[in-house]
Amino acid sequence: MTLKTGQDLIDEAKQQIEQVTPEQVRDMQTRNEAVVYLDVREPNEWNLGRLPRAVHLPRGNLEGKVEGLIQRDQKVVIYCARGNRSALAALTMKQMGYEKVSSMTRGIQGWAEIDGEIEG
Repeated sequence: MTLKTGQDLIDEAKQQIEQVTPEQVRDMQTRNEAVVYLDVREPNEWNLGRLPRAVHLPRGNLEGKVEGLIQRDQKVVIYCARGNRSALAALTMKQMGYEKVSSMTRGIQGWAEIDGEIEG
């Protein structure tokens, strides 16, 4: 069995999922699209600020709790700090049958860099 690094897993996930940029997410918000913005960061990160109307579910709780929060037919944009945990989360949700799921590249750091609105 070939051993993989954490970065290998992240790179593979990014090849299998849809990714959207912070700029595309800002456009979605401007158009008032029906999107669930899913923040998979840890509680201490969430408390520092988040996208408007975001739902919080730390990455470690995703598999056990996402089905109770988000319906499989909803459009979902997942984000974290830099876009790595969100890529893994997007792949997991895709494997769970969520078809309209994507990961925001550059995470909330990229969002802040384009002066995206931050709540909290």
